[in-house]
Amino acid sequence: MNHMSILVADDDPVVRRLLEKRLQDAGYEVTVAGDGVEATRKLASQRFDVVVTDLVMPGDIGGIELLQVVKEKSIDTEVIVITAHSSIDTAVEAMKKGAVDYLEKPVNFDELFIRLEKISEVKSLIRNADDLREAMDVTESSAAQTIQYLEITAADLQLKLDQLRKILSDPEKEEGVRIAEALKIIGVQ
Repeated sequence: MNHMSILVADDDPVVRRLLEKRLQDAGYEVTVAGDGVEATRKLASQRFDVVVTDLVMPGDIGGIELLQVVKEKSIDTEVIVITAHSSIDTAVEAMKKGAVDYLEKPVNFDELFIRLEKISEVKSLIRNADDLREAMDVTESSAAQTIQYLEITAADLQLKLDQLRKILSDPEKEEGVRIAEALKIIGVQ
């Protein structure tokens, strides 16, 4: 079971339904939008791991504009742009604006699933790195507290040793008095 949530934005109902069905069958959590405006509304209320968007959609928000909205909202949401109108220029523009990948229609689902698996692997590595960083921070904090405690304890012991040395070497006090004072310092009475 794949645990990524995917928003599919495509104005073609056949392509949209096909993407939805194939992605759900592969175990992804899928939400669909019929255009960029609807996709933007869904992005405002829900977080997605991946957005798969058609490049050319009607209205003010096409694929490139949706890509920009996605990246402004959440830099770690990946965007795959799909289009029937492919060109090197549009692919380069999409990649420059933050798309992780670019696919031509008709969608080759083997390619799409490979790309989604790579995105999943990268997200997993990032989560693992974040977990390790957090564990290191906790360990570092704990070590710092332990070192501070040991430094204070060592300073206290050194003070007691200095006091014991002074008391036990004081020739003006009787031996019994020196021993009693020494025992008092070390907490034995």
